[in-house]
Amino acid sequence: MKVIDLTHIINEKMPVYPGTDTPKLTPVNTYKKDGFKETFLQMYTHTGTHVDPPAHIYEGKKTLDEFSIDQFIGKALVIDCRMLKEGEPITMENLKVYGEKTDMADFLLFNLGWDKRWGSDEYFGDYPCIDDEVMDYILKGNYKGIGFDVMGLDPIADENLTRHKKLFENCDIINIENLTNLEQCGDELFWFGCFPLKIENCDGSPIRAVAWFN
Repeated sequence: MKVIDLTHIINEKMPVYPGTDTPKLTPVNTYKKDGFKETFLQMYTHTGTHVDPPAHIYEGKKTLDEFSIDQFIGKALVIDCRMLKEGEPITMENLKVYGEKTDMADFLLFNLGWDKRWGSDEYFGDYPCIDDEVMDYILKGNYKGIGFDVMGLDPIADENLTRHKKLFENCDIINIENLTNLEQCGDELFWFGCFPLKIENCDGSPIRAVAWFN
């Protein structure tokens, strides 16, 4: 079985959403002093490769811990959008080349190639985002989730979070951000998992996103 890690590593120097703090990994027990190692971890729930539920945007909507565990596993398809220029929208033309495979997937994962900019100022640039037609297509489908190798579903400049609001307003779906290595997944359906921490009333969580092929 072939397995691909689609997750960025968490460290104190990683990129984070503007206005939030980087993670803190503070040693509290050491081999020399205590005979074991333990670290105090402090970070935002939307750090690194992570997943958003509807409760990220709307009070009273579904939290991550309220989803069934099978929400986070299924068949995925990578939509290659690396040909798009900065600020250019992701349109239905980018999906149509995959034919009926888009309807067979539980997750649509959009590869912008932006993960190659991880760790640089370019990562915070004007990355392509899905347009209204693609959003409507997703909302009419039976998808468990969508995902991207960029900082957000919305452009960083959109403080209104327009796409987040439309995605979560009437749909119990998850949104995954800051994926990596999507180019290794090919253009066929594959197994995908994106399991969050099981935190009470959870508005978001880092995940270990993984693709595997039998």
